[in-house]
Amino acid sequence: MSKASRTGTQSPAPHAADSHDLIRVHGARENNLKDVSIEIPKRRLTVFTGVSGSGKSSLVFDTIAAESQRLINETYSAFVQGFMPTPARPEVDVLDGLTTAIIVDQQRMGADARSTVGTATDANAMLRILFSRLGKPHIGPPSAYAFNVPSVRASGAITVERGNKKAVKATYTRTGGMCPRCEGRGTVSDIDLTQLYDDSKSLNEGALTIPGYSMEGWYGRIFRGCGFFDPDKPIRKFTKRELYDLLHKEPTKIKVEGVNLTYEGLIPKIQKSMLAKDIDALQPHIRAFVERAMTFGVCPECDGTRLSEGARSSKIKRISIADACAMEIRDLAEWVRGLKEPSVAPLLTALQGTLDSFVEIGLGYLSLDRPSGTLSGGEAQRVKMIRHLGSSLTDVTYVFDEPTAGLHPHDIQRMNGLLLRLRDKGNTVLVVEHKPEVIAIADHVVDLGPGAGTAGGTVCFEGTVEGLRAGGTVTGRHFGDRAALKETVRKPTGSLPIRGATTHNLRGVDVDIPLGVLAVVTGVAGSGKSSLIHGSVPASAGVVSVDQTPIRGSRRSNPATYTGLLDPIRKAFAKANGVKPALFSANSEGACPTCNGAGVVYTDLAMMAGVATTCEECEGKRYQASVLEYHLGGRDISEVLAMPVTEAEEFFGAGEAHTPAAHRVLGRLADVGLGYLSLGQPLTTLSGGERQRLKLATHMADKGGVYVLDEPTNGLHLADVEQLLGLLDRLVDSGKSVIVIEHHQAVMAHADWIIDLGPGAGHDGGRIVFEGTPADLVAARTTLTGEHLSAYVGA
Repeated sequence: MSKASRTGTQSPAPHAADSHDLIRVHGARENNLKDVSIEIPKRRLTVFTGVSGSGKSSLVFDTIAAESQRLINETYSAFVQGFMPTPARPEVDVLDGLTTAIIVDQQRMGADARSTVGTATDANAMLRILFSRLGKPHIGPPSAYAFNVPSVRASGAITVERGNKKAVKATYTRTGGMCPRCEGRGTVSDIDLTQLYDDSKSLNEGALTIPGYSMEGWYGRIFRGCGFFDPDKPIRKFTKRELYDLLHKEPTKIKVEGVNLTYEGLIPKIQKSMLAKDIDALQPHIRAFVERAMTFGVCPECDGTRLSEGARSSKIKRISIADACAMEIRDLAEWVRGLKEPSVAPLLTALQGTLDSFVEIGLGYLSLDRPSGTLSGGEAQRVKMIRHLGSSLTDVTYVFDEPTAGLHPHDIQRMNGLLLRLRDKGNTVLVVEHKPEVIAIADHVVDLGPGAGTAGGTVCFEGTVEGLRAGGTVTGRHFGDRAALKETVRKPTGSLPIRGATTHNLRGVDVDIPLGVLAVVTGVAGSGKSSLIHGSVPASAGVVSVDQTPIRGSRRSNPATYTGLLDPIRKAFAKANGVKPALFSANSEGACPTCNGAGVVYTDLAMMAGVATTCEECEGKRYQASVLEYHLGGRDISEVLAMPVTEAEEFFGAGEAHTPAAHRVLGRLADVGLGYLSLGQPLTTLSGGERQRLKLATHMADKGGVYVLDEPTNGLHLADVEQLLGLLDRLVDSGKSVIVIEHHQAVMAHADWIIDLGPGAGHDGGRIVFEGTPADLVAARTTLTGEHLSAYVGA
């Protein structure tokens, strides 16, 4: 029977186009992946899990998403591609069935002073159009309500050669909404002159207290040779003119000892060299000086709203655009719902949809004027998600990196709903996640492991959630783990009183945080946990605060440089080989000249994300070839930096390379569960949880008595959480007080004392709704946290 007649009698054959329903990966070897081959179903929700460092990000981000983006770049014309670098193809044999990938990660949003939640989404743009149509009095087009647009006025004559006409007068005006005083920043800065110099001394006596401005070097020659003032006269005796020349003089050509130089006043000079730079990128001593010398205050003219007087005067129903942006988004959504204006009906519907997505995603407590640099990693990820929820694209691959970071168990249900909504629109959703609540909703699970670093990189399981539960993998075994409440809790040795705390949304909170125990502060996202702890616990001597702010470090920094581990290693190499330590620094004399010791060559693309390609001369080793001829214990410096922490701990523990100072630091890194990290891995490639644990390891040597940790379980697998709890116990047992801001039920169950904030987020939160032991919280079940914790421990 022929095939044609057979298909005629039965149901029609499936269309060839419908057979492409898998993303096939064959032979992936990126980072620590060991020849991984998997098939991922399209238009389904696939969760990738496994212990920290098992290779999840290498597979999802560095292989699948990276190749998707590389292939899209190849669709541009050869002319456009000439301006773009060619990212290296991932180490993989076959990648088949890819679709366009949209990556929603936890990178903090740009901390630009003028970037807010409203400008990062479309909400602000829609509000500006709304006010330009309905605002009374009418002040101009949408740009008149934008705090990023300055007002401009220009007038002049233009000559038109037409017949015998000559000049036509023309004026040009653009109305912007930027406050002229603070230039749309909401704050004004001033320089505290007492931090620049000691006015009782003369310049020669060392009056200047600015780092780097000593009278021994060039500055001394310039100040002595410029002739504008007497360097032996105390500054308080300077005339007005002399003081002006010292502080404010515009750049002036001078000749000192036969050399042509430019003299410039101190204030414009430090403004250019220090104050105009990103404060986080400055060296620590310069950052400390800038923080001392700069005083910031709310702009007196716009009262911190960033808007000009005109923009603030135009109102709809007695609400100006500044009031609208200052409202919590859920209140703003209600206000917009009350506007009935047929002329802007489509705009109102679109704005309504965007604001409702904020509320649905659990960010209703934010306001549109909140600077985007102050959002946590989890909040930033959810704000980015809002852009995609309303998108009309389908058949796209969305890649999420732990979307539940920073979410209370109560909020995780909502996040699950959003992931499913994206899938139901016909998209492939790939999620890297540790939380059992998210793994439970997956259509397909890929479990990587079995260990971390070199012990990981293989697929231990792929299939359904039921199969994972029944399987014997680390994730499968821990999937049903439920931490039990502790039989006995420690007794506090003292307390840290907080009185009348009003930071952000706190309502005059009074609380005593017990010392000498493990105290956990919890509550839904936006309830005021961080405001209470970071705003009220003084970061003074004795308090070590380990939070999730990105580590201040460039792409040249790595765990070895950050923890101070590289110093003893360099000295050990130098001593063993009879050369100087600077040769073993990739940021100093030993650096490869082509990449300047970075190991990669960065291409900065003005309009897109930059790209790194491995340096061809040193092959990513970062050192000159001559430096790699020096050995210690049979290894060169690049081999030592490629070692994982656990291997390096053995290497420096005994034998020829025995270095006690290095061994101590490595022991602390292993303690916090970073045994799999290689010493030379750039800090920019670490996840948020890894960065925090790296900070914790560095601070463990501090003499602090109180440790404040902000969501230390972020990015930790269920199996790693146990190790972290052991570490916290060791800290408490050694006489330290540990305060943890946390949503993870295992940490709550393990606490000696719980402080629960709420009952809701934003203006519905900011109060203490419970304080006591975990057992009391479970017994009372009066709060959201209590309900989720009692369900978790099966009480």
